[in-house]
Amino acid sequence: MSAALIPRNALAWLLSAQVVVLLPHLTRLPWWVAVLWLGCAAWRVQIQRMRWGYPGRILRTAGLLLTGVAVFFSQGTLIGLDATVMLLLLLFMLKLLEMRNPRDALVVIYLGFFILATAFLFDQGIPLTLYQCVGAVVLVAALIGLQQSPARNDPWRALRSAAAMLLQALPLMLLMFLFFPRLAPLWTINLPSTESRTGLSDTMAPADIANLAQSPELAFRASFEGDIPPPSRLYWRALTLSRFDGRVWSQDRLLERRQPLAVERSGATLDYQVIAQPTGRNWLYSLPGSVSDSPELRALRDDTLRAKRPLSSTFGYTATAFERVQRQRDGLTEDERQRLLQLPEDSDPRSRAWAEELRQRHASDAELVNALLRHFNQQPFHYTLRPPTLGRHSNDEFLFDTRRGFCEHYAGAMTFVLRAAGIPARVVTGYQGGELNPRGGYLLVHQFDAHAWIEAWLPGQGWQSFDPTFQVAPSRIERGLEEAMREEGSFLADAPLAGSRYRDIGWVNNLRLTWDDINYQWQLRVLNFQSEEQLALFKRWLGTADWRRIGVLVLSLVGLVMVVQALIWLRPRRLSGSPAQLAWQQLDQRLCKLGLGVRAGEGPRDWQQRLRQALPQQRAAIDGFFDRFVEQSYAQRQPGEAQAQLKPALQTLLRSLPRRRPPAPSQALD
Repeated sequence: MSAALIPRNALAWLLSAQVVVLLPHLTRLPWWVAVLWLGCAAWRVQIQRMRWGYPGRILRTAGLLLTGVAVFFSQGTLIGLDATVMLLLLLFMLKLLEMRNPRDALVVIYLGFFILATAFLFDQGIPLTLYQCVGAVVLVAALIGLQQSPARNDPWRALRSAAAMLLQALPLMLLMFLFFPRLAPLWTINLPSTESRTGLSDTMAPADIANLAQSPELAFRASFEGDIPPPSRLYWRALTLSRFDGRVWSQDRLLERRQPLAVERSGATLDYQVIAQPTGRNWLYSLPGSVSDSPELRALRDDTLRAKRPLSSTFGYTATAFERVQRQRDGLTEDERQRLLQLPEDSDPRSRAWAEELRQRHASDAELVNALLRHFNQQPFHYTLRPPTLGRHSNDEFLFDTRRGFCEHYAGAMTFVLRAAGIPARVVTGYQGGELNPRGGYLLVHQFDAHAWIEAWLPGQGWQSFDPTFQVAPSRIERGLEEAMREEGSFLADAPLAGSRYRDIGWVNNLRLTWDDINYQWQLRVLNFQSEEQLALFKRWLGTADWRRIGVLVLSLVGLVMVVQALIWLRPRRLSGSPAQLAWQQLDQRLCKLGLGVRAGEGPRDWQQRLRQALPQQRAAIDGFFDRFVEQSYAQRQPGEAQAQLKPALQTLLRSLPRRRPPAPSQALD
């Protein structure tokens, strides 16, 4: 079949739609993808102009194979989110060269709608959502263009029609969003990162980092019922690291899989809500001893919370923290104790010897811990984001030689010494503190707020938390990383465009916090509107969560919306036209009320004659209007001059018309 069967209008909109749909993905794709699309689009245009032919079967097969090979070498695999999306995008481009008729073009447009949705796998923010609305309008315009005759070339009419259709669908979309049952996500994503950052990781290797790259990205937001606690209480637990191989601290999966430990909670409660950013991991952030009723969460033995699936999008949950928490006071099993005292052989001999010396001086575990904290406080240790790299015995070099590091150095070294002294200990990683947004009354916790501290098991007390960083740089805990690094000048040194660097500039900071509050409300009210929030809304608005009653209500509302839309969009409308046609329509509407409207096939002079007989007293006004109308419609006169005379003639006639139809002429003669 000929390419001419696809209207030029539809092809123009289809190419425009491909540009709009592909644009959000280009930052994640290699440069040659854009070049490939340009080549496919140019070939398609030449086909439309009947200058080039369609690619043959051999060329199409070779193109398909090369596409798979290109995706494999670019992504390293053909399986996974990035590879799958990239493969879809490439096939979306190549399909341009296979379109022979409107049915093929429909396949490309439908594939465009699907690819439009894939962008939300990587970002669910407000800017992308608004941009994707534009993409939907352009795709619908291409769809409308296919229904037009090839001779019609009015792309703006297709665009107006597409925008009107989407506006008509908006009320139904809002109803479906509020009342349609919320479904669990059908996919998960994993976004690994290999760059050393202050952001959270499931391992900790401070010895291998010489210059810490700081990330201004948001980790999560937290809001509280009541006053926000002081920074000293804002230790957001995420992971506990119990295994050490001499350089890297990591999780002990065997300890994680055991039943949650006994936790004694007492004192005042603190209810809070967290909205976490997507990470591709399932760890969450909670204050010590927190509990949650959310069915999407589970508590682990190390007093941390986990989601049941990796966070592929923003994830909100509520939890309750307690003022006093005691964990595992009754003791450790022998296996747990051995695992929490594990150290690699022949590592850090000076640290081991110092631990033995501390043990000889302090019989009590609590006294030894306090002595170690005093050592960090009194000796010339320095908190820095530019630490030197360390050699084989990293803890020895840090404790006795360099004495320069950030929180991970202090937490790792203290845990090593405590274990060498016979005290079970582990590293805890998470975030500490946060930035208050006064507009929304919530905390912003960024990746540069990532922190590490330690927990030691003390007889009769259970697990107790200690932060050696506080002994060296208390400003890091009380006022945040920016204040602690003010003299060094290393705060966000690698991110000159980060808004958090310019908190001292009033209007910049206000703009940043206002935009963040808008995004927070978007995530809270829209992205976090899941089944629990939906049921709570039903109970608050309708007093019930019975889906049968809700279904009846939804069907009634949908029917009502459709009726209202039908009355609005399908009501009779006046046809647009020239000034003479508009005047004709206006007079016809007025005379229809008197039963004297224009008849089918009736010309202006015939209608004029009929009106003269029915309205003898208005003959002068009737003649004046119709004479002007005929002159403007048929005579060779200047349009402006005729129009200037037609409008007053129409107004004169309309003012002279009676409210009711007069008696028939025969009755008037009697």
